[in-house]
Amino acid sequence: MPLVDQVRSFNRFYTREIGLLAEHLPQSELTLAEARVLYELAHSREQTAADIVRSLGMDKAHVSRIVARFRDAGLLKSRVSPEHGKHTLLTLTAVGRRAFKRLNDGTQSQIKALLDPLTSHNQRRLAKNMREIQALLQAKPLSAENVQFRPLRVGDLGWITHRQAVLYNHEYGWDWRYEGLVAQILGNFAAHFDAMREDAWIAELEHQVVGSVFLMKTGDPGVAKLRLLYVDAWARGLGIGSRLVQMCIDRAREFGYRKLALWTNDVLVSARKIYEAAGFILQEENRHQSFGKDLLGQTWVLDLGT
Repeated sequence: MPLVDQVRSFNRFYTREIGLLAEHLPQSELTLAEARVLYELAHSREQTAADIVRSLGMDKAHVSRIVARFRDAGLLKSRVSPEHGKHTLLTLTAVGRRAFKRLNDGTQSQIKALLDPLTSHNQRRLAKNMREIQALLQAKPLSAENVQFRPLRVGDLGWITHRQAVLYNHEYGWDWRYEGLVAQILGNFAAHFDAMREDAWIAELEHQVVGSVFLMKTGDPGVAKLRLLYVDAWARGLGIGSRLVQMCIDRAREFGYRKLALWTNDVLVSARKIYEAAGFILQEENRHQSFGKDLLGQTWVLDLGT
């Protein structure tokens, strides 16, 4: 089904489920438009009709008619702004606040009845998906300032294994054997983790994991490995990969390593550019057949100067 048709289908479903097609909202004689205006007035001290038009994106004439009906019903009062003589400030009366409370209580009860049959797990899923829908439709531009970096949490290792496998299958056609390699690497990391020689970082954007990198020990106490760097496609261009690599380099220096090595494949062009920019030098190349593809493996090394 085309996306436009899916959105329209969801809208029909949702408006029916929460009763928006009814003439009045629960526990109220108000229409949906009137309820939205009442909500705006209840959540601010004073505002003009023009303020409400801007906040709700409603037609100016429609808002004016609603304000007039509210005034006639004794739900709101008005006064001339002391700062702008042509502006009329609107606020709810005691009657209006009681009307809002009835409306709000009714809506809360209706939504609670809709959610109560769901398990707590599905309630969390619903909340997460609603946040994602809102964030996507608001079209807020992605910014490097919004990226957060944190240490590992429970669930990260499984997520990274899954995400990298799916990502590299989509971008490079690598098969399930790459997923097995990542699982093995991270399993060994967890089984033999040494907090004095190893570390890991997770990048988050819009409350989602979008990248990671690992600093891992080797058999040589002077050499560490940078492993499993990745950044989700939709989060690229914000410098996340470069920042993850630099964190790994800085921590390797703090731990006293002399060199930081990594193994990659030449098809990972963006990652190779990050390594080169950070000062890594290509040491060795070997052709191999892995993950269902013929690849050119590369070993890169950075002298840490310690």
